[in-house]
Amino acid sequence: MRKILVLAAALLAAAPLAASADALSYTYVEGGWTQLQVSQPGSNPKLDGGYIRGSFAIAEQVYVFGGYSTVSKKYHYEDIYGPYSIENTIEQPELGIGYHMPISERLDFTADLAWMRINNELKYKDDQFSEREEFHTNAGRAAFGVRGKPSKRTEAWLKAGYIDGSDMDGEWIGTLGGQVNFTKNWGLVGEAQYFDDITQYSVGVRASF
Repeated sequence: MRKILVLAAALLAAAPLAASADALSYTYVEGGWTQLQVSQPGSNPKLDGGYIRGSFAIAEQVYVFGGYSTVSKKYHYEDIYGPYSIENTIEQPELGIGYHMPISERLDFTADLAWMRINNELKYKDDQFSEREEFHTNAGRAAFGVRGKPSKRTEAWLKAGYIDGSDMDGEWIGTLGGQVNFTKNWGLVGEAQYFDDITQYSVGVRASF
């Protein structure tokens, strides 16, 4: 992952400055599909779902942001008593504040702080009985990175940070994303986030203002 982050940073920093580009917008709303992949011995479960998030500039270089994602997967089994299912659902709301500073005409430095909550629910169900168990974790995240425009119709961002909270060990986290603009206001976004043995992919549509 470190090689990917270094390469992406180099590409952003080397973006040509000859042609002027539209300014980066820190006021937008987006939503779409997301998938959570967990790497563990013997299996690599994938949970699918959706997300929505947005950002709003409250000053020239300051913005607030928030988001919500939910993913789930249902497993079907059968034993001597008959069929049963176990459904795993993970919800993650997030709120934070960020700062950006221009490095060049096409490249910004970014830094942000966020609160996030991880709600993990397991639901057991068979023909006669159902049971639900929930686990909650509150965490804080700090990250810094770069966001830039390699061309007039494309955008890319790279962030590295640290996350820590209740019921979890502190871990480094990395994010790599990009956008292709259809118009000045509308674009297709994609992002990959790496954290410990978890990778989360997101693809959505963004409206910038």
